[in-house]
Amino acid sequence: MTNRITVIGGGIGGLTAAIASAEGGSQVVLYEAHKTLGGRGRATPAPYVTHDGAHVFYADGPHYTWLAERGFVKGLGWPSPAAFTRLRFRTGGKLRLAPPVGVLRAQSRKWLKAPVDEDFHAWASGRWGEDTARHIANAISVVTYDADTGRLSAAFVWDLFQRVLGPNVPGIRWVRGGWQTVLDRMEARAEELGVRIETGTRVDALPEDGPVIIATDLASAGRLLGEEGLAWTSGNAALLDIGVSLNRKDLNLAFDLDEGGFHECYTMQDDTIAPKGESLYQLQMPVREGEAHERTHERLRSFADQLLPNWSDRVTFQRTAIAKGRTGALDLPGQTWRDRPAIDRGNGIYLVGDMVAAPGMRGETSINSAVRAAALATTVTARVANRA
Repeated sequence: MTNRITVIGGGIGGLTAAIASAEGGSQVVLYEAHKTLGGRGRATPAPYVTHDGAHVFYADGPHYTWLAERGFVKGLGWPSPAAFTRLRFRTGGKLRLAPPVGVLRAQSRKWLKAPVDEDFHAWASGRWGEDTARHIANAISVVTYDADTGRLSAAFVWDLFQRVLGPNVPGIRWVRGGWQTVLDRMEARAEELGVRIETGTRVDALPEDGPVIIATDLASAGRLLGEEGLAWTSGNAALLDIGVSLNRKDLNLAFDLDEGGFHECYTMQDDTIAPKGESLYQLQMPVREGEAHERTHERLRSFADQLLPNWSDRVTFQRTAIAKGRTGALDLPGQTWRDRPAIDRGNGIYLVGDMVAAPGMRGETSINSAVRAAALATTVTARVANRA
């Protein structure tokens, strides 16, 4: 076995693993099948900078500490306090200034511990009623990207709800320029550390020498590992990016408690991602079981009609997408993050991604699993170096 660590996949998880491994003293080579690095964090080119899903960070976990210590998340954008006056909640087809009383009552119970082995809807409806349970599940669909969040583990959903929508101010952070800025900084740091980066290079078989860190989606990882059944539950949502000319009647944020949709204006904290005089929004809507994607997009456009008056007459940019299996891990009743596919696969092979056995939500899991995988891999290479 050599002192070299091979990283397969150049998304945020792969870049994290490569940087952490190089910082640990190992020689690192990173292979990325795409012509550019970034994975799901890649953004569209200016003047409209959009992403395949959420593109904020939460500054309340080890993933963010790791990024901040290396200067990857410097240069934050902040919305003005007035921006939050244009926040709404949709219930019963109507927009309101605050969520229903039942949801507010639940928000204040941050000390509650929800069970792992019971589904969220059953647990929450027993405490606050069917409507409140449904409203909470749909509110947190912004994170799960799932049309039936209530079927998931009560502990999983409750922890997300308290973290994102609980009584404490959430630690949301936006880096000016979006995730692409962060990824560019990470690539520069990797090169500075001597990581050899090979883009446009698909790896179809595991290298025979040295530790290997697989930082791909689970399906691709399964093929490399010879584990075709490697999988985990994830979300499925339709996305709609809209650029429009400025209108003071446009709403900046909206939680759809009826259908699980979400709407956010990203230019309220970063005016560099759209042309001057324009606003850029992203809306999402979970795809229902058996629903055609076009039907989901119809519901999404109907949601936009309520939030952005006459937006179709003012649109300057529009992009649609489907985010399926690309939104992080969802835990069913009886499951926690510890039950997901293990990081250490044995024989010097490690697995990284947003659906493996590491804490965090969505891309946070990729970062946390990558740091752990790099620590394990560099321990192996350090032993090799000492024997030499």
